[in-house]
Amino acid sequence: MSKDAATDIEQPFMSHLLELRDRLLRAVLVVLVVFLALFPFGNDIYHFVAEPLMAVMPEGTSMIATKVASPFLTPFKLSLITAVFLSMPYLLYQLWAFVAPGLYQHEKRMAMPLLASSVVLFYLGATFAYYVVFPLVFRFFTSVTPEGVAVMTDISEYLDFVLTLFFAFGLAFEIPIATILLVWMNMTTPEKLASKRPYVVVGVFVIGMLLTPPDVISQTLLALPMWVLFEAGILFSRFFVRQREDDEAEDEEGHSIASVATPPVHIRTDEPEDEFTPLSDEEMEAELDRLEAELDHEEDSWHEEDSEEAPEPQEPGNPVDRKLARVNELREAMDFDAARKLLYEVLVEGNENQVLVAKNILAQLDDE
Repeated sequence: MSKDAATDIEQPFMSHLLELRDRLLRAVLVVLVVFLALFPFGNDIYHFVAEPLMAVMPEGTSMIATKVASPFLTPFKLSLITAVFLSMPYLLYQLWAFVAPGLYQHEKRMAMPLLASSVVLFYLGATFAYYVVFPLVFRFFTSVTPEGVAVMTDISEYLDFVLTLFFAFGLAFEIPIATILLVWMNMTTPEKLASKRPYVVVGVFVIGMLLTPPDVISQTLLALPMWVLFEAGILFSRFFVRQREDDEAEDEEGHSIASVATPPVHIRTDEPEDEFTPLSDEEMEAELDRLEAELDHEEDSWHEEDSEEAPEPQEPGNPVDRKLARVNELREAMDFDAARKLLYEVLVEGNENQVLVAKNILAQLDDE
């Protein structure tokens, strides 16, 4: 590979890396700005997150901090995660802006709604966990506390617990997006997904068991929405399949109309069906002399016509023959590239004899 070619390949790659760096810096900057704005309210944010547990704790009990730095680090960690959570639309926009130039138009039309829907569904999952799952789970935990045991949860342990649930439910609510993507990539069909429903029911309960604390309530509260969202994904994927079939039908109809309006043009290739047999030098010279004689005869006939009665002056001779004659002139002028270009046109436009002459001239040019 030449140095210029290597440079041409390297420059676009470096430009992509520079663009990726710029977008990552923008994303980090936005998260940092949001974090700095939220950090002064870290304790208030933690109080909001802990409200579902504090509302059901026995009277006279409270949360505790068992580590020296927990009162500072726990609100700090929560503020940072909240900043990422709130900045997620902008982060995904930066990802979209980096990837979009490499997508086709129909992929852009499909990807943008999926990207927006994934953000909304993740937020819905986190909201469902906070307002529905947390009160039920914490009420159950505090109600089964053994006698003589005071419920005094460590603040850092509680934060890790709720973040796990937020992530689990936010991820579980992405099931419709995953289902549509599988159908979009032709990895499966809505009918096949529907036939696997019994396995999916078992699978969502297993996933609920792995992603949630070891209790039946939180497992069920995660498994049931996942099942419902799976059914919603099948429904939307069927709509997507119908839409894609309609688009393909329109494309085929448009292609049929274009085919009727414009008859197909069959272009001859430079590889004939029969085996190519080169002409001898004598046959080649005789064929070229014949073409020149025809051109001279037509030119003489054209000049003998009455100029007043003749039509608009036209260049004599068959167009393909003129191109072959021009090829000889270009060969004498050592302009082989232009000669080859005309010969390729003769291969497409000429008759059998003309194509044979053109192929022989090309063979001679290759030998020169």
